[in-house]
Amino acid sequence: MEDRRKGLLYVHSAILMFGGTGLFARLIELPATDIIAWRSVMAALVLLLILLVLKRPIRLRNGRDSAIMLGIGVLLGIHWITYFHSMQIAGVAVGMLALYTSPIITVFLEPLFHGQKPHLRDVICAVLVFVGVLLLVPDFSLENDITQGVLWGVLSAVFFALRNTLQRHYLQGYRGDTSMLYQGAVAALVAFPLLQVNPSTFSADTLWKLALLATVFTAIPHSLFAGSLRYLKAKTVGLIGCLQPVYGTLFAFLILQEQPDLFTLLGGALIVGTAAWETYRS
Repeated sequence: MEDRRKGLLYVHSAILMFGGTGLFARLIELPATDIIAWRSVMAALVLLLILLVLKRPIRLRNGRDSAIMLGIGVLLGIHWITYFHSMQIAGVAVGMLALYTSPIITVFLEPLFHGQKPHLRDVICAVLVFVGVLLLVPDFSLENDITQGVLWGVLSAVFFALRNTLQRHYLQGYRGDTSMLYQGAVAALVAFPLLQVNPSTFSADTLWKLALLATVFTAIPHSLFAGSLRYLKAKTVGLIGCLQPVYGTLFAFLILQEQPDLFTLLGGALIVGTAAWETYRS
């Protein structure tokens, strides 16, 4: 029970900080690939410094874990790029809500690793989240920015759900900060070949925002989030994570003046209700 409480504290703290992440997709005037490349390398350096100062273990135990960590880092890099691209196209609220189709995927994916079938209550939660996301799409035309953003968000959710499930199943024994050190470094390698803007042209404001994104909104919450997977099931973490678009929508409204429409609010209400139920049940 103590471990479960610790896991819930970790994931709720992480989700609150994640809620501010989407702001940087709009505040930093760079392509998603460039934001993710520099975000990843800065976050990895911060985590390396923290681990060295605190004298925490850095090395992975064996080659198998190294290979899995590499694969998960690639998944994380693709997830970040597609996620930020979604928010740049459709706005913070829609991009975040679209990402949280990931619980649907996780509910059906995680039991495969244990030879089990999904529980009926998990399927019901997943369906509610799916209905909430459907309310975001004004029409299904690919020429519509909102539809494109939702599709990119759903694609990001696929990689996010797979990454979380693999992390939980294969790398549960590693601390969150250790896992994120390696995964952040690999994510940087994924994004760097796709850079579009010369970093020598970055303004001081851009550099400051990138540094803030990499530390307060990446290194710290991702370490907490990965750490929560040591104590909670991936589907639990994923469904609680549906609170992120609530925080993100609120931050976007207060800071960017992005005002969600009625259908976005209705979809968000379904997602928030599902996350609240999963938290209570846990």
